[in-house]
Amino acid sequence: MATAANQANISLIVSTYNWPEALRLCLMSIRAQSMLPKEVIIADDGSGKATEQLIDEFRKDFPIPLIHVWQEDKGFQLARIRNKAFAKASGDYIVQIDGDLILHKRFIKDHFDFKRENCFVTGSRVIMSPELSERLLKKKDIKVSVLSKGITNVFNGLRIPFLSRLMHGYRQNDIMYVRGCNMAFWKKDLITVNGYDESFVGWGREDNDIAVRLNNAGVQKRTMKYAGVVFHIYHPMKSHADLEKNDYLLRKAVEEGTILSSLGISQYL
Repeated sequence: MATAANQANISLIVSTYNWPEALRLCLMSIRAQSMLPKEVIIADDGSGKATEQLIDEFRKDFPIPLIHVWQEDKGFQLARIRNKAFAKASGDYIVQIDGDLILHKRFIKDHFDFKRENCFVTGSRVIMSPELSERLLKKKDIKVSVLSKGITNVFNGLRIPFLSRLMHGYRQNDIMYVRGCNMAFWKKDLITVNGYDESFVGWGREDNDIAVRLNNAGVQKRTMKYAGVVFHIYHPMKSHADLEKNDYLLRKAVEEGTILSSLGISQYL
C-alpha cells in the first residue's frame, strides 16, 4: 500500500459506463502516479460484469483502496452516480475524472498543489485521434505525450507549473467553461450545494450547473492550464437528446441564483 509520504488526502472519483478497455488504461495511469490519492472510487452508471471483473483484477495489487459504487442501468444518470461516489469519499478533497482518460504521472500532484480554500477547479483535456486511441487500447499501453502522432490540441498537453499558477483566472466568469472530466472540489463545498442536481438526466450541463451553484455559494472557480494533464481516449459523441431540457434547468439556476440542488447528495449521506 502507499505510504503517507507519497499519498494525498484526495479521493479520486472515476465515472464509467461499459467501457472496461478504456477503464483499464485509466487505472494503469492512476497506479503510476507520482503522488497517489488516498482512494479511488469508481462511479459506475450501470456497467455489466466485464467492468466488475476488471476492478476485481486491479484490486489484487492496487496500491490504495479501489472502491466500486454501482447503480442499475436506467439510462444516462451521471449526476446521480457521482453523488453516490461523493458520499462514499473519505478524502477532504475530491478530484473527479472520467474513465476514458490516461492521466499524466503528475496529475494528482498537480491537483494537490493547485487546490485552494473556497475554490473549485476545472482542468482541460488533450484530444487523441481515433487511430492513436485504438493503438493504445489494443496494446494496453499508457505511453502517450504531446509528441505522439494523433494529438490535436497540443497546448493542453503542455505541463508548465509556473504558467499554471499565472493562468488560474482564465475564463473565470464563463459558466460554460468547465470540463466535468477533470474537476476538483472540497467535499465540504459539495455538501454546501448538495452535490450534483439529479434533475439533469442525459448528456450535458450538469457540470455547468454545479459550477453556477458553487459560485452562488461564494466558491470561486480556478482554471488549471498547463498542469493536471489528461489524454482523452476517442469515442463517438453521446446522444444530445436531453440537451434542450438540461439547458433550461441551467438557465433557471443562473436566473434564480440557486445554491442547493433539490435532489442531491444529502439522500446518500
